[in-house]
Amino acid sequence: MKRKTWLLFFIGLVAGMVILAGLGKGVEVTSTNDFCAVCHVHPQATASWKQGVHYATQSGYHVGCAECHLPPKGEGYLVEKAKTGMRDLWSHWTKDSTDFDWEAASTLERASKHVYNSSCIHCHENLFPAKLTREGSDAHLYYKQMTEKGEDLQCISCHLNSGHYIEGYLHGSNTGFAAVTDGTDTIYEQPAAITSFGDFTEQIPGSGISFRMIALPGGEFNMGSPDDEPFRGSDELLRKVKVDSFFIAEVEVTWNEYMEFYRQTASEGRSTDTEGARAKAAGVDAISGATPPYGKPDQNWGMGQRPAISMSWHAAETYCRWLSQVTGKAYRLPTEAEWEYACRAGTATPYFFAGDPGKFEKKGLFGSKPDTAVINTYVIYHGNSPSKTQEPSAVKPNPWGLRNMSGNVAEFCSDIYEGTSEHVIRGGSFRDGAAGVRSAARDHTRTDEWLKTDPQMPKSIWWYSDCFHVGFRVVMEYKSGNGQ
Repeated sequence: MKRKTWLLFFIGLVAGMVILAGLGKGVEVTSTNDFCAVCHVHPQATASWKQGVHYATQSGYHVGCAECHLPPKGEGYLVEKAKTGMRDLWSHWTKDSTDFDWEAASTLERASKHVYNSSCIHCHENLFPAKLTREGSDAHLYYKQMTEKGEDLQCISCHLNSGHYIEGYLHGSNTGFAAVTDGTDTIYEQPAAITSFGDFTEQIPGSGISFRMIALPGGEFNMGSPDDEPFRGSDELLRKVKVDSFFIAEVEVTWNEYMEFYRQTASEGRSTDTEGARAKAAGVDAISGATPPYGKPDQNWGMGQRPAISMSWHAAETYCRWLSQVTGKAYRLPTEAEWEYACRAGTATPYFFAGDPGKFEKKGLFGSKPDTAVINTYVIYHGNSPSKTQEPSAVKPNPWGLRNMSGNVAEFCSDIYEGTSEHVIRGGSFRDGAAGVRSAARDHTRTDEWLKTDPQMPKSIWWYSDCFHVGFRVVMEYKSGNGQ
């Protein structure tokens, strides 16, 4: 009997070893690049990956998919592999890969969920190699100090292009930023003259840049949302508000407009002065322009007529002061009441167009596909452009001729959000669902969070390092009796 027990034990041991060996072999096979490429048949997984610095290395070593998209072995490798495998199998069985938005999946927000810092550190044990630039040393020192304090900083926030090549992607100092031009030979010598209260096209002197301003007669409206509005937020208090007449830009401030501000204020010692010190020392009449952004603030989505993003609330407010100075008018950020008044355009419904927010959102995992034909006509949001901003021409205007009041990018207001030191932002963005682009939906800036990966000391007062969904539009005060 004893001999039989030992025999069974030996057989079980051998069988276990065979099974474990088989599992080990299975893990090895299913972690190869060829195996990953069976499901991930898209440019980022093939062409762009092989152009990245982790594949086209000086040593000739090709970093594999699993080396970045799974943690190192012994640090949760098998658990994360199982999760990744189940997720990929579910997508493979239930979705058509040709319908995937790979561009959206490649954004920092999405990519950061599939790359592990522990894997980066596993290969890059020395964060201060001999050929590292001064900017790189400063950034890596900041990363080291912050992570030692428990902050969750990710390598990919600055190195998004390391695994997959992104044309034109930059990180670190961006001294060539001001070289961007608007592509026009027209030069305006004078700003627009206003003789009556009506729509007009403003001209920025010394440039070829112009933009449309819409005249809105003042009035009274119900600001906020009723208790029964779908997705209503607790901060959307319904009350009657009166606003005076004012002018408001047809579209959000574009990159062409913002870059003109950047260029015209470029002589204020930008290359040698530090953040903050120059702004504090500047007099009332000296508009201190922004320093170069640390990375590429348009996220490689394109500039031109797209809304300018990444600038701080301080930068937007400074832009308004500069615009007022060069045009001789009173430009500023809108109050929250002015913004909602303009967005609603005389309506009292969830949107300035007909539609039920609840029917624009898919409900549950197996919910029916929402009917988004109407909202897609007027709003750039997660349902039709989840990965980036679009030009104003992509949507129709609201009844008062204003484009992108809802969606595309959220917009700064001059108000402080109650209970905080942060400013109100309104309108929602390309990242939001139907709930976030309602006329009454509210949000606020998150300064510390949006500067989390900025390694500069002091941190930039001009650019957010971690916010790419907020911009602004300008309003101009109407002063009756003086030509405005």
